[in-house]
Amino acid sequence: MENVIDCVIIGSGPAGYSAAIYLGRSNIKHYIYTGDIPGGQLINTTIVENYPGFSKGILGINLMNEMYKQAIKFGTIVKNNKILKVLFSNKKKHILYTNKNEKIITKSVIIATGSLPKNLKIKNEKKFLGFGISYCATCDGMIFKKKNVAVIGGGNTALEESIFLSRICKIIYLIVRKNRFKASKYLQKKIYKIKNIKILFNTTISKFIGNKKLKYINLLNNNNIKKKKISGVFIAIGYYPNTLIFKNQIKMDKKGYIITDYKSTKTNKPGIFAAGDVQDNKYRQAITSAGSGCMSALEVEKYLLNYL
Repeated sequence: MENVIDCVIIGSGPAGYSAAIYLGRSNIKHYIYTGDIPGGQLINTTIVENYPGFSKGILGINLMNEMYKQAIKFGTIVKNNKILKVLFSNKKKHILYTNKNEKIITKSVIIATGSLPKNLKIKNEKKFLGFGISYCATCDGMIFKKKNVAVIGGGNTALEESIFLSRICKIIYLIVRKNRFKASKYLQKKIYKIKNIKILFNTTISKFIGNKKLKYINLLNNNNIKKKKISGVFIAIGYYPNTLIFKNQIKMDKKGYIITDYKSTKTNKPGIFAAGDVQDNKYRQAITSAGSGCMSALEVEKYLLNYL
């Protein structure tokens, strides 16, 4: 007789572990597959200051460890490996394959694989991640209060993050590779009015410099290199969702984000739900991911009640 799991969660960030906690409390048998980055992108964040309940802030890795322990407390079975292939059905059972040659049959799946920021592929970029380099101004902006920072990018995200940082930081250098913005006209009009944002067109970063923390950047403009002292750099050139293994298995938009029903985590396949950044290309916050993880678990519970 085949062993059929009630639910499998793919991904172990705030969405995945929040879903696991709720499933555990509902006594629903479930596995969570951590993937390549147990704890998700939050483990690369130093201090998280905007997650409710931690007035003094908490290290990203510590927050995820607490979520892990809470999920274990309620019976989550954590699998420290990766789902490589999925076969989603229009019927009642779905098949998953892991990198350890496991075959899992499950009644439902919560996809919480998140998204990854696009990087510049410059030497020392990974070294200074969390030590001067960030991909989220909302998450890390307060670390650089009254300091000079740089934002990389010319699209809506870069301008929005620059505007946000202008209320916190001393000077924001907005570094744009081309000679124009890609952002909306509304944001462009707004950005030109903010005095502590300095726009540098036709400019790129060629090098990150520092010891344990980022201290300088080399700016390249018309083959001229200028060294600038800087406390932080926010890279805002876009994100890509971790949805490659779900291609041709589930409905996604042009950018690869999973499409869910309005005010729901339901996808176009029965028993398949998506939570967190994998279906949210707007907010990308730990708290919103956790919230959608909760929603997905409640929807799985309701789905299984009607499972035949």
